[in-house]
Amino acid sequence: MSKTPKRVLTIAGSDSGGGAGIQADLKTYSALGCFGTSAITAITAQNTVGVTAIHPVPPDVIVAQIKAVVEDIGTDAVKIGMLHDSDVIRAVARTLAEHDLKNIVLDPVMVATSGDRLLQDSAITSLIQELIPLADVITPNIPEAEILLGRKLEHQADLPEAARELARLGCRSVLLKAGHLSEKRLVDIFHVAEDDQIVELVSQRLETPNTHGTGCTLSSAMAAYLARGESLTEAARLAKDYITQAIVAGSEYRIGQGHGPVHHFHALWKRQ
Repeated sequence: MSKTPKRVLTIAGSDSGGGAGIQADLKTYSALGCFGTSAITAITAQNTVGVTAIHPVPPDVIVAQIKAVVEDIGTDAVKIGMLHDSDVIRAVARTLAEHDLKNIVLDPVMVATSGDRLLQDSAITSLIQELIPLADVITPNIPEAEILLGRKLEHQADLPEAARELARLGCRSVLLKAGHLSEKRLVDIFHVAEDDQIVELVSQRLETPNTHGTGCTLSSAMAAYLARGESLTEAARLAKDYITQAIVAGSEYRIGQGHGPVHHFHALWKRQ
């Protein structure tokens, strides 16, 4: 008898350096035993030092990629990364709804590492109104959460209520990442709206330059575990554990001259 693996679709930009975007997503899916597919939203020229060029993909071509995948291969979960404008956001949201796709993980990429905004206010409004309500989980970092909430988050104690407020935007759950705070002990907050559950996901900060693609990898790991049938809370715990181990293992390597990637295949390479 033939087997069908768990399938996960990434809707995100391409990173020529291989550390983030769809490349990180596909590596994560493979590492976690899933079959990955993709709809590319933008082509970037980038490496560990920075981005030198971006070529956006038109909305109709993005939609065509999604339809090509779901109408033939199908998908058990969807991870969404950066969508560059309102037209793309609306087109993706409409297509997700038309195909009644489940297990949607939205990484609301809005702020560059430099601190610069990547989305105009109109696109953020579209994200809030049209895409977040479709998501089973959103995975903002602190700067992204601040934009969505319209206020600063400066202390660990602020995060549980912030996660609750974010969930009121319409998503089923929130994984609020604490990495932008200064504490050595990192406590990400996972909140499930249905039962008002707050779960602390704890790790220790590791001083390493190899952190490129951590957000992409965490959200794609969450999608992979949801595709495999895990509950929202267990998927969040497992995804946090996966990215933590990937950061630790990646710190041992030198790839490029800047911020290198995490080690997506840390569990597999140990066997070699």
